Amino acid sequence: MYPSRSRPGSLEHNVAAGSLRLLALAPQDACDNVTLGVELARSEIGYEDPINPTYEATNAMYHRCLDFVLEELKQNAKAKMMVASHNEDTVRFTLRRMEELRLHPADHQVYFGQLLGMCDQISFPLGQAGYPVYKYVPYGPVMEVLPYLSRRTLENSSLMKGARRERQLLWLELLRRLRTGSLFRRPA
Repeated sequence: MYPSRSRPGSLEHNVAAGSLRLLALAPQDACDNVTLGVELARSEIGYEDPINPTYEATNAMYHRCLDFVLEELKQNAKAKMMVASHNEDTVRFTLRRMEELRLHPADHQVYFGQLLGMCDQISFPLGQAGYPVYKYVPYGPVMEVLPYLSRRTLENSSLMKGARRERQLLWLELLRRLRTGSLFRRPA
């Protein structure tokens, strides 16, 4: 876990020693009488640092760190965390652990974030269920933004699977609305 080169204030999670670095931050936070705010973001390709050997190893480490921070949130009502992930399994893991720890969406301790236009099949249901969700838009010079978006696509190899799933869900919703006569639904 290293400071992000593209997102100041974000700790990126691709290196094997990432969970150890996170564990080292918590005691310092308590001693300084300061609340640690963490955005757990998946890896950014291109570091020269030692990288986890597999995607599965990165997921396991990310989930260990997520679990650690969620446990900390349970102990400190002022602490907050952003789960910056396009990975459905990670979101499910987070929601399951939040339920087990009785961390409620209304407490606004756990936020979710994805790129605008990516993984709406994750973002919209989370928002409708009361979880704070943020969509972000990278901006800047084209020569800097395109490589960033390219890395996000490489890191999220399941993106096409997610796009197919999102299309399937939209199709099912369209059919449901046609069957029930509620094609033009007005939100409450």
